[in-house]
Amino acid sequence: MRRMTNYYRQDPNLKGILQHMLPEDFFKWADEELDAFGALCAGPIDERAVHTDREGQPRLIRYDKMGEEVSQVWLNEGYKQTITDTYHTGIVGYVHKEIPELGRKGNYVYSFAQAYLLSHAEAGFYCPVTLSKATAYLIDHYASSKLKEQFLPHVLSTGDVELYEGATFLTERQGGSDVGANEVKAVKDGDAFRISGEKYFASNAGTCGVAMVLARIEGAPNGTKGLSLFLVPWEENRTEGLLRIRRLKDKLGVRAVPSAEVEFENAKGYLVGEENQGFYYMIEALNLSRVSNAIASLGIMKRAYLEARNYALQREAFGSKLTNYPMVQATLSKLVAKQEVEMNAMFEVIQLMDQVMGKETKTKASQKDQLLFRLYVAIMKKETAEQAIHFAHEAIEMHGGNGYIEDFVTPRLLRDAQVLTVWEGTANILGLEVLRLIGKYNVGSLFVEEMLDRLENAHGIDEEIDVWVRRLVETTNKLDHKIKELKEKSPQLQTYYCKQIAENMATIFESVVAVDLMSKNDSRKKSISEVYLHTVWNHDDDVEEPVELERFKELVMV
Repeated sequence: MRRMTNYYRQDPNLKGILQHMLPEDFFKWADEELDAFGALCAGPIDERAVHTDREGQPRLIRYDKMGEEVSQVWLNEGYKQTITDTYHTGIVGYVHKEIPELGRKGNYVYSFAQAYLLSHAEAGFYCPVTLSKATAYLIDHYASSKLKEQFLPHVLSTGDVELYEGATFLTERQGGSDVGANEVKAVKDGDAFRISGEKYFASNAGTCGVAMVLARIEGAPNGTKGLSLFLVPWEENRTEGLLRIRRLKDKLGVRAVPSAEVEFENAKGYLVGEENQGFYYMIEALNLSRVSNAIASLGIMKRAYLEARNYALQREAFGSKLTNYPMVQATLSKLVAKQEVEMNAMFEVIQLMDQVMGKETKTKASQKDQLLFRLYVAIMKKETAEQAIHFAHEAIEMHGGNGYIEDFVTPRLLRDAQVLTVWEGTANILGLEVLRLIGKYNVGSLFVEEMLDRLENAHGIDEEIDVWVRRLVETTNKLDHKIKELKEKSPQLQTYYCKQIAENMATIFESVVAVDLMSKNDSRKKSISEVYLHTVWNHDDDVEEPVELERFKELVMV
C-alpha cells in the first residue's frame, strides 16, 4: 500500500490557502517549515501515535515506593519526544511572540496550519496543544504583568526555556455543560487564593505546568456570573500535596491525552483578570478551542480520505481495481470536494479570528465581525465534527473488513473522531449558542446580509456561476424567512429548530465559499466546487453524466 511520507505535500489546497492569506515573506518561511513538519507528522509522530494508542497510554502513578501519594502521570518516551518536536515549531509560541527569522509575530492562520497537519497523525496529542494555546491566550490577554512575566514565557516555550503545557479546567461532576452549577471554591489568602473542590473532566492533568481553573470566590453570586478565573501552578501544588488525581478516564479514543478527575485541597492559585469575570474569559478561550476542534476534525477527514483513496488505488475486487467502480469514484470525489470546501471555509473563519482575537487587533474588530465570528465558530464546529465521523466511517467501509482491524489506522480515526462532537460543546449546545446569537444580537440578519453581499459580488462572472448564485440567493432568503418565523415561536419550539437553523447556515456558508472558489481562474477549484454544490443541492437528481464521476480523475487520481 502506498505510504504517506509528507502530509503537507499531499495537500496543495492548504498550500494555496496559506499563499493567499500570508504575506509573501511569511509564506516563503512557513512553506519550508510546514514541509519539514508535514514529513515529521507522517513519519515519527505517526509511528509514536500508534504506540501510544495501543501500548503506551498515559498511566497514573498514585504512590511512590515509600507509599507517599504523588499523583504523577507517566508518559512514554515517544510521547515526550512528540511534545518536544511539536512545541519547538512554535505551534503555540509564535501566536504570541516573534518568529526570530521574520522579526514578527506569527498568527492563528499559520498555527492552525501546523495543527491541521498534526491532527492527521494524532488528534489526541493535539488536545494538549489546544489547551496550551487557550492557556497562553488567557494569560497574555488577562493576567497581571507579574503573572505574565513568571508564567507566559514557559507556556510559549519553543525550546528557549522550560515548557509548561497548559490546561483549562471547567467541567464538574454535577454540572457538565451547565458551568453555572460549578461549586469549586476560592478563598483569599494574601496575594493568592486557596482553591478547593473537584474538576471531573480535566484533560492534560498531570502533564501541564499550569492549569486555568474556574472557581467561585466566597460570597460571589450563583451561576456563571459568580465564577472567577485562576492560574494554578501544577507542580508546586502537587509536591505540597494540595492537589491529587483521583483517576484517569478510560476513554473510547484520543487515548494519548490524560483526562482526569482532579481534587484540589487548598491549592494555591492566582486570580486572572477581574473577579466574577472568569466565565466570560473562558468563553473566549472556548471559541479558540472550538476552532481547534474543527481543525482536528478536518485533519481526521483528510487522513481518512487519503487512507480510503490509497487503499482503493491498490485493492482489486472481482478482477478490477476499486477505483474503476463508479460507486467508489463517486465516494472519493465527494469526500475530497467536501473536505477542501470545508477547509477553505474554516480558514476564512481563522483569518477572521486573527482580527477578532489577536491582541493587537481585538479592540479594533467591528461588532459585526465579532458576532459573525462567534456564529461561524458554532456552526462550523458542529459541521466539521459530524463530518469527521462520516469520513472515518467511509474510510472503514472502503477497506471492508480490514477497515475494522486495529492494524490499520481507520479504527483509531473513528474512535478519535467521535469525541469531537462532544468536546467544546455538543450539537445541542452549539444549536443553543446559535439561538442566543439570533435572539440577543440579531445575528441571523447579519449572516443573511453577509451571504447576499458575497453572492452579489460573484454575480456576472459567467453563466454557470450565475446559476448557483441565483439558487443560493433564493435559499438564503428562505433561511431569512425561517429565522424570522423562529423568533415568533415558543421557547420550546425555538430550541427544537435551532440545530436545523445551524445546519442550514453551515451549508449556505460553505456553498458561498464554493461559489467564490469557482470564480478563481483555477480548474481544480472549479471542479471541487462543482462536485460539492451538486452533491449538496442536486443529490436527488438522476443525470446521465454525474459530475462526481466526470471530475474523478482530476480530483482523485493525482
